[in-house]
Amino acid sequence: MSDDTPIEKLAANVLDTSFENFDPATLESTKYRIIDTVGCLIGGSSDTGNPELAGLLRDEGGREEATILVHGGKVPVGNAAMVNSVMARSFDFEPVSPLVDGVNTPGHISGTTVPTAISMSEAVNASGRELITALLVGDDIAARLLAASGFGFTLGWDGTGTVNAFGAAAIAGRLLGLNKLQMRNAFGIVLNQIGSTFQIIWDGTTAFKLPQGLSARAGVFSSQLARAGWTGPEDALFSKFGYYKMFTEGCQKPENLSRDLGRVFYADGTIKPYPCCRIPHAAIDCALSILSKHDIKTDDIQEINLDLAQGGIDHICGSPFKIGAFPHVNAAFSYQYVVATAFLYGSVKPEHFTEEAIRDPRITDFIGKIKLTASAYVNFEAAKLTVTLKNGLEFTESCEAVKGDPRRNPMSKDEIIDKFWTNVEFSGKLSKQKATELLGTLGKLEELDSARKLIPLLVA
Repeated sequence: MSDDTPIEKLAANVLDTSFENFDPATLESTKYRIIDTVGCLIGGSSDTGNPELAGLLRDEGGREEATILVHGGKVPVGNAAMVNSVMARSFDFEPVSPLVDGVNTPGHISGTTVPTAISMSEAVNASGRELITALLVGDDIAARLLAASGFGFTLGWDGTGTVNAFGAAAIAGRLLGLNKLQMRNAFGIVLNQIGSTFQIIWDGTTAFKLPQGLSARAGVFSSQLARAGWTGPEDALFSKFGYYKMFTEGCQKPENLSRDLGRVFYADGTIKPYPCCRIPHAAIDCALSILSKHDIKTDDIQEINLDLAQGGIDHICGSPFKIGAFPHVNAAFSYQYVVATAFLYGSVKPEHFTEEAIRDPRITDFIGKIKLTASAYVNFEAAKLTVTLKNGLEFTESCEAVKGDPRRNPMSKDEIIDKFWTNVEFSGKLSKQKATELLGTLGKLEELDSARKLIPLLVA
């Protein structure tokens, strides 16, 4: 097979990249993204089903290669990467949206790649530099695959269960010392293990966070098989039944696979300020902006009208709010719920997505005041919110540059650190002393001679 094919070039880049390839800005943003993802993992550690998943994997046993973070206990590295990724995903709070060629691409990559890099680095006793390098080449391939595909919702595939597995395979392959042929085989093998469905979100299920973890385990296992001599399809991307044929609407921007390859390393660019689906964040920004400018009491509100793009109305977030078997995901993917939360509490934080908070009668009563209207003048990630008071006064806010957007309204470093502490305090699992030491260690991760030194700081 030609060395000039995209899959060969990508495999080579995974293995040939060195820590010295990264510029200071890339390293700094990567460390803050690791801090953010680790904070989300800590905050999500006790979410519904997660302690049970950790218990199942401990009971399953196997080689003690890597740690189930926060909860403790060592399991095979693929299982550790899986459960750690699930915890990071749990509040839909982790970094999103790779910025490729100036365009935000919908994706949730870091929730898989960061836990996988930590687990694999523990298993092989990699240094902090090696952890960062493996993470960035894994992020880069997942981001490039996604940005090249013309991502859409119509086929029902969620990228957390597809491109994330390629990223995890790259991380594992790099840290396991695969050669280029083995790395290409690992990508071919992982093609057989990818999959997901947005139905797990549409139906409001605990399983919504599972593909993030399954991708981690699939990536690790694929690289382990490749190292053991297994082969996979030569071209996991463009063969007759490859990734772009089977899981996407086509490779619409193939140039994104090779643009500045080895010079620019793409990764999630958006740090999320609120623990819910990114789509309603503009509406939250509008609500909080109105509250900051006007002395409004919720009892004085007659109605709230939210103008959205038709795509927002058609998304699960635009459905009328109702509580199902897993209330957390019902709330996290609802315009009505998050706007009601913003007005009632003046913030949107993890504690607002506990079952007790979701079932608060005040939320149910207030949601009845919120109406969603399709507008041809609002883009998919934007919103316009109008509050009408009982005395007839109206207040309106629009949001185009959503908080967290890396180009127009990024989270500051201080805000990212504050978010880390929000997650730690919500979790209640780590002491302030341990979390402070963890934060300092992650801030100087490239100086760490062994990633195993992180683990005691990440276990309650």
